Amino acid sequence: MTEPDIKKGLAGVVVDTTAISKVNPETNSLLYRGYPVQELADTQPFEAVAYLLWNGELPTPEELAAFRLEERKHRTLADNVKTAIDLVPLDAHPMDEVRTAVSVIGAFETAGTGNVLDAVGTPSENLERSLQLFAVLPAIVSYGQRRRRGQEAIESRDDLDYAANFLWLTFGDEPEPAVVDAFNRSMILYAEHSFNASTFTARVITSTLSDLYSAVVGAIGALKGPLHGGANEAVMHIFDEIGSADRVVPWLDAALAEKRKIMGFGHRVYKRGDSRVPTMKAALDTLVEHYYRPDVAELYETLEREFVSRKGIYPNLDYPSGPAYNLIGYDTLTFTPLFIAARIVGWTSHILEQQASNALIRPLSAYNGVDERHIDGYVADTAAIDVQERPEEAIG
Repeated sequence: MTEPDIKKGLAGVVVDTTAISKVNPETNSLLYRGYPVQELADTQPFEAVAYLLWNGELPTPEELAAFRLEERKHRTLADNVKTAIDLVPLDAHPMDEVRTAVSVIGAFETAGTGNVLDAVGTPSENLERSLQLFAVLPAIVSYGQRRRRGQEAIESRDDLDYAANFLWLTFGDEPEPAVVDAFNRSMILYAEHSFNASTFTARVITSTLSDLYSAVVGAIGALKGPLHGGANEAVMHIFDEIGSADRVVPWLDAALAEKRKIMGFGHRVYKRGDSRVPTMKAALDTLVEHYYRPDVAELYETLEREFVSRKGIYPNLDYPSGPAYNLIGYDTLTFTPLFIAARIVGWTSHILEQQASNALIRPLSAYNGVDERHIDGYVADTAAIDVQERPEEAIG
């Protein structure tokens, strides 16, 4: 018998096509609908990038104005969603708050649809649902941090764009332009990354003809894992543990001797370094200068230099984004929810694409358990067995 060719973790397996994003190996660039993400981060507001990922083209000035007007209609945190968040224990991870909030939103939005298939929605309905989640997630994430600090929720401001309003909702102060720009760049860089674990989770759920909200909730669950979305939190824990640049070498000596995994370095896709890092590092440098924190830059650069020289493994996006979010004022536990607020655009783009050309995602497995065996003394009642032929898709 020929042994099956197992691709552990689906490494190297191409399961479908996508027009949303790709990593261009020739330039080592991440492309959104063909545009290098660093160009988008340098020139576009996050709303324009969301429009691009959903619609395939960057908006005209008129289209962007209309898009922003629509987005601002859906920023308010509904009372029922706020109540659901308040039921989550304060010492639970904030990802649980966001997951719960999206589930509640989905339950109310799809209520009364009659049956499960009716909840799936049309392409236009799901595009509208995507925009609504995009618009309200800043209120969800911001309220989560504020309630853990014993603060009340803040109302959105229609005179602020997406990034500035997000910061306003969190901190209650009108943010400086340098901070808004750095935050905007981070959102764009995190918005999409092809068939990563959480996006593939969303596509698998979508392929069963479940609704958009269920797919997003599943994606949030996948993103909660530290091997995927929790890495930027882990980077900040490492920075806190090290403390200062002069302690990097002894800390790294001990960590490598203990075979600890150093989060913030390495990537399953990038072999010559994450193409998003230079853009996010430039944003971090701006924040270091804005807040006058040369100690952060010194620690960052010392750890990077030492780790790369020893292991030959380069930073990924989480390495500069962790200290950047910390400087802005976000609690470490809020970092991964910020990832959700950005990646909601990518997830929903893939959900829409999966729905447009759907096939149930149902891989095979290679069984390696015990051979067939039977219960002693058991005699089957063959007359009671009535096996109906059914399509494979219906069996699951």
